[in-house]
Amino acid sequence: MATGRDGPGGHVLVVGSTMIDLVAYTQRVPEAGETLVGDRFQMGFGGKGANQAVMAALAGARVAMVNAVGEDSYGEMTVSNFGSFGVDTEHVHVVPGESGVAPIWVEPDGTNRIIIVPGANNGLTAEMASDAVASSAGLSVVVGQLEVPQAATAAGFAEARSRGVLTVLNPAPAAELEPALLAVTDWLIPNEVEFGLLAHGAEPDDAAIVEYSERTGTRLLVTLGGDGVAVVCDDGSVSRIEADVVEAVDTTGAGDAFVGSFVAGLAAGLDETAAIRLGMTCAGESVTRPGTQTSFPSRERCAEIMAACP
Repeated sequence: MATGRDGPGGHVLVVGSTMIDLVAYTQRVPEAGETLVGDRFQMGFGGKGANQAVMAALAGARVAMVNAVGEDSYGEMTVSNFGSFGVDTEHVHVVPGESGVAPIWVEPDGTNRIIIVPGANNGLTAEMASDAVASSAGLSVVVGQLEVPQAATAAGFAEARSRGVLTVLNPAPAAELEPALLAVTDWLIPNEVEFGLLAHGAEPDDAAIVEYSERTGTRLLVTLGGDGVAVVCDDGSVSRIEADVVEAVDTTGAGDAFVGSFVAGLAAGLDETAAIRLGMTCAGESVTRPGTQTSFPSRERCAEIMAACP
């Protein structure tokens, strides 16, 4: 099932989820027991892992996906979609059951509420993940999230670490992180809500961010929506980088746009600050359009953004 294509950047492998996004646009979300008439509906491809893989490919990386899909039309559609972006699907496994879905509600100001039903994503095993990393030559970065079993991501990361490959974890949806996974994570990238949940209610001020980075033993970058990002530097200080001001239409997938383009930047050899700015620009442009993967900057636009990075 290999459908990959070489990009000008490095090689990124994503251990993560695939979902079919079922998006309803509505003036407001319903109260308990209430039925509303929505404005419109859109079906698209999502899942944090899939989104990040697609964004990294658009940003010029050579990308492979490690995942499990169901024995249904959604699984077939997902594999075909990856192929359209040049993402290698050799390690996308078909398992019994249904593919993952994500019903999403989006309000006029771009605010979204999402329920994920993992389905076949839970069928991804530690062996699948470690074998994929072991058989992939020239890897630059391995990326994971929390929509597949942590044991699978930990196994993939451990294999990556043994080969000197950088590991990046987007801990979303937020959950207690297993020690085995943290032990093999180089970069941890939560958003501000996820940071609060992981850090037991702490606000993302400099002291709390440094403390959590020290406690987890990771490089820590917290995305703050319209307020940009906060990142713990090598010397233990916190650097805050402001985001461009944009008019948000739909924030769905913005965090994935950031992570995917950020790791593509690192894989291409950009320094951390340039990779962060690449991620912020791609994420900022994505919220100005509806949808998830359909809102991401095009391959051509990503090349322009990348060329402007120092």
